[in-house]
Amino acid sequence: SFDASVLSDNIKYITDDIAEAAIKSGRSPEDVRLMAVTKTVSVDKINYAIDNCGINLIGENKVQEFVSKKDELHLNGVEKHLIGHLQTNKVKKILPLVDMIQSVDSFHLAQAISKEAVKLDINANILLEVNIGDEESKTGFDKVEFLESLEAISLLPNVSVKGIMTIPPICDNDLKLEKYFSMMSDYYNEIKEKLTK
Repeated sequence: SFDASVLSDNIKYITDDIAEAAIKSGRSPEDVRLMAVTKTVSVDKINYAIDNCGINLIGENKVQEFVSKKDELHLNGVEKHLIGHLQTNKVKKILPLVDMIQSVDSFHLAQAISKEAVKLDINANILLEVNIGDEESKTGFDKVEFLESLEAISLLPNVSVKGIMTIPPICDNDLKLEKYFSMMSDYYNEIKEKLTK
């Protein structure tokens, strides 16, 4: 069991915070979407957030966890993303169940997604993960090899690259964290410019 009013209040607080931040940065609040991450969260809590709090985008980290609870979830009109690291041997299981696979961190994984999408005759939407902090412990494309990989992946059948994502290094203050997101934004614009030339 859970306290529904606490959940509602928290979601409202976050939504208001997003709107305020968007306006401050000259963007429309509608341009920013709130994703509810469902890892280790109970089915009744997820359903309450969907049914009563306007949640229409969920992100799950683990294939097995999503597979085990998806039938009990109220997913009508809800966009579903896999946001955790995906192993190639789990692609077959998750691909037909989600609208987007985030954190695609290698050509090999993109190829496995493409192969399965062709078999299922569906289009797979993906985000490519960039290792913006150049951390050896992190997965993701190196900034140097990224453009080449992007070009190769965009030629794969039944795969649509919808954007890029990153998991920044753990930072001890917001300023350092902002630096990485700023770098990511600049990098995105740089790629866009190169691709539109």
